[in-house]
Amino acid sequence: MSGANGTRPEGSAGPATQPSPTREPGGEPAGHTPTRTDPVGGQAARMWEAGMGRREKGRAGRRKRRGDVHAVVPEAEFRSYYGQPILKPPIWTHDIAYYLFTGGLAAGSSMLAVVADARGEVSVRRGLRLTSLGALGASAYFLIIDLGRPERFYNMLRVAKPTSPMSVGTWILTAYGPLAGAAAVLEAAPLLPDRGVLGLLRRCAPPAASAAGAGAAVVAPLLATYTAVLFADTAVPSWHEVHRELPFVFAGSALAASAGAALVLGRTGEVGPARRAALLGACLELTAAHRVEHGHGLLSEPYVQGRPGRYLRAARALTVAGVAGAWLGRRSRLACAASGAALMAGSLLTRMAVFEAGVHSTKDPKYVVVPQRERLAQGRPARSDTPQDIPVV
Repeated sequence: MSGANGTRPEGSAGPATQPSPTREPGGEPAGHTPTRTDPVGGQAARMWEAGMGRREKGRAGRRKRRGDVHAVVPEAEFRSYYGQPILKPPIWTHDIAYYLFTGGLAAGSSMLAVVADARGEVSVRRGLRLTSLGALGASAYFLIIDLGRPERFYNMLRVAKPTSPMSVGTWILTAYGPLAGAAAVLEAAPLLPDRGVLGLLRRCAPPAASAAGAGAAVVAPLLATYTAVLFADTAVPSWHEVHRELPFVFAGSALAASAGAALVLGRTGEVGPARRAALLGACLELTAAHRVEHGHGLLSEPYVQGRPGRYLRAARALTVAGVAGAWLGRRSRLACAASGAALMAGSLLTRMAVFEAGVHSTKDPKYVVVPQRERLAQGRPARSDTPQDIPVV
């Protein structure tokens, strides 16, 4: 019989053959159980079981934390180097925001004064010329406070640099100041006597004042908008990104503020052009401000959050209320004055909002790095002012 049980077959002289034991894939015989006398096999089994247990616990923990078995790495959170700002905040104080407002008020008043002079509206013309002189004096005061010493302004006049908004602005102020001042001072000519040299001066004053006022009105648009170029020419993210809209915001704000001054100082029957100027300035300012708030993605965020956002919302409400009051209450002297005050307050809050938003954007590094990464991901230059035809390397 065949040696199924390991017995020698009949008639065979050789030794009995042993059947080959069946082996498992791991190399151990079937039915082999590691024991304490088999240290290698027992250690391998324990290591394998411990490893599988850790894997299962890790997977369960990840599923519990993230709810996604395919998510291995959590989403990265943006952080700067040691949490420090990338840009230094502007050293300017709120005096610069007041300087923006008074400069715009002076410029707009000179432009509307020319219209009032051409229409023969004496009360509006006189009030606006005096307003431009007072606002110009306030602008000089706030500017000198920011510079620290008055002679620094004189030192800037020693150089004319067309590529520097600060240098150009200095020369704009230098050209505008004497013209606006002369037009305002000559408003006192009716107080002079009729005879003699002073009488001659009294008769020559009106045409001279008109010429000076017209010259100031020519320079006024530059005065109203050069500060927007000055802000946009900096590295402050939320100022630089809105360089196209900011001049329109400042121009509309200046026109609305000067229209408000005319409503406060002029007679009710002479403020018709001021009402139209208020409507035009408000439309220009609010349209450009809306673009600033919603048209630049992440860099529009400082204009809608925190203190700048509150300032802009209040400015919008005051501007709309001022325009509505100027038209609905055009027969009421009190309504015109209140509407004019609302327009000027809205203009001031707009300038403060722009100033605060720029300062805030320098304190958070994401406003510097994230837009650059987005532009690079789109195949554009990292700098927003780089021409599009320059390749990115």
